[in-house]
Amino acid sequence: MSISKMINRLAVASILLTPSIYADTLTRETGAPVGDNQNSKTAGPNGGVLLEDAHLIEKLARFDRMRIPERVVHARGTGAHGVFKSYGNFKNLTRASLLSKKNKQTPVFVRFSSVIHSKGSPETLRDPRGFATKFYTDEGNWDLVGNNLPVFFIRDAMKFPDMVNSLKPDPKTNKQDANRIFDFMAHHPESIHMWTHLFSNKGTPASLRKMDGNGVHAYKFVNKDNDVRYVKFRWKSKQGIKNLTQEEANAVQGKDFSHLTNDLYENIKKGNYPSWELVGLVMEESDLAKNDFNPLDATKDWNCNMELVKCSTLGIMTLNKVPKNFFQFTEQSAFSPAVFVPGIEPSEDRLLQGRLFSYSDTQRYRLGVNYQYLPVNRAKVEINTYAQDGSYSTRVANQEHVNYQPNGFDGSLNRDRGELHEDTTYRYSNHKLSGTTQQKMISKTQNFKQAGETFRSYSDFDKKHLIKNFADTMNQINNKKIVLQMVSYAYAADKDYGTELAKATKTKIKDVLAVVEKVKN
Repeated sequence: MSISKMINRLAVASILLTPSIYADTLTRETGAPVGDNQNSKTAGPNGGVLLEDAHLIEKLARFDRMRIPERVVHARGTGAHGVFKSYGNFKNLTRASLLSKKNKQTPVFVRFSSVIHSKGSPETLRDPRGFATKFYTDEGNWDLVGNNLPVFFIRDAMKFPDMVNSLKPDPKTNKQDANRIFDFMAHHPESIHMWTHLFSNKGTPASLRKMDGNGVHAYKFVNKDNDVRYVKFRWKSKQGIKNLTQEEANAVQGKDFSHLTNDLYENIKKGNYPSWELVGLVMEESDLAKNDFNPLDATKDWNCNMELVKCSTLGIMTLNKVPKNFFQFTEQSAFSPAVFVPGIEPSEDRLLQGRLFSYSDTQRYRLGVNYQYLPVNRAKVEINTYAQDGSYSTRVANQEHVNYQPNGFDGSLNRDRGELHEDTTYRYSNHKLSGTTQQKMISKTQNFKQAGETFRSYSDFDKKHLIKNFADTMNQINNKKIVLQMVSYAYAADKDYGTELAKATKTKIKDVLAVVEKVKN
């Protein structure tokens, strides 16, 4: 570090550390003392309030701007700090530093959330649960953005806005409507796998501590030799799994609007720190085409019993601290699958590819282009970039005159000086391409097989509640053709699944069989 740079940093630090001469006196945001925080300045005892009362104007202006745009999805959230500890040296799989050494510790921040419902909604409502983890690694941040359920409703980002719009409240009535939701879903047979998960009791978890997490998408592991393997990530709860039936969820809602948040925070405060093991489900690139489904399809799951999948338990995460301020941490925390480190890259998953842009762009809209410099989002390592300006810019540039690269001022053309230049060691991996550009659905859709396997994996207790929960929603739908379509998807997945759902919705089996013949691939 140059002498001038060191002096500048010390000067900034000394300003920040200068104590107020007013000790415990209330001040304005400018640091000036407040003389009266109870009464506005007026024109005499009966006159109007004066615009010159700068303290009043400052307070009202701040109040008017206290809320930032609500997330379109994942609006209702709960956060916690913690630490991730690697179980070993996984350099054979990835060059990612956080997995390079046994017992290596990396601080994390986790935000749990509901996906569709609004910021003030009850935590008992049926919804997928977000499970987003920010790793503050020594190579920069890595965001593992996932859900408690292992799959998703759709496989292509082109349909993401349509899907969310169908799940959100009616633009006329502002009420969520099953007629709208399944009018959309009936056109997407691949969604039946997600509904088989969501209408089970996994859709109403009893505790954030007692649910698993999933990265949903396939990613890439890249090692130092540039060998590429595909990987899915899964968080396995060390507390076990516990869910609520719909009746139990209804009862809890009447007693506790925030049962998930309260359970998490109360246990952390008591020292009952929850933990999850991170499992990497790894598939060789050469094995992708050997599966009877497309492994890069987000409506499909991988599991450790698959012949072509090798599972490694990578480490353990423990949450041990409640945030000091909800807004500063939980609300301003910003996650995106585009935030990754060397050794972890996105796959060609079509839904993931769209999310790489959409999630980061959402955060720029909510928090401004400098959102990565907010304390909860800021990397723990030094940030060296020529990016500048934009709203809420607080970063002091490394160089006074230069905001471009390459340049001849800071030594970027002279690598011996070791200043700001790219390091080719960290180039992205290569991926061989062939064929022509296209807009076409994937060939191995296999919409129903895994949904059937999921249904058959349930106990009789869970099957009973899946059918009941699914039928309760189907029976709200006015257009019976939509009901017929969804029941047919269930039947195509598993005969018993479809038969029981048909009974519960009073749908004729002969009509179901006619549709199944058309949709089953």
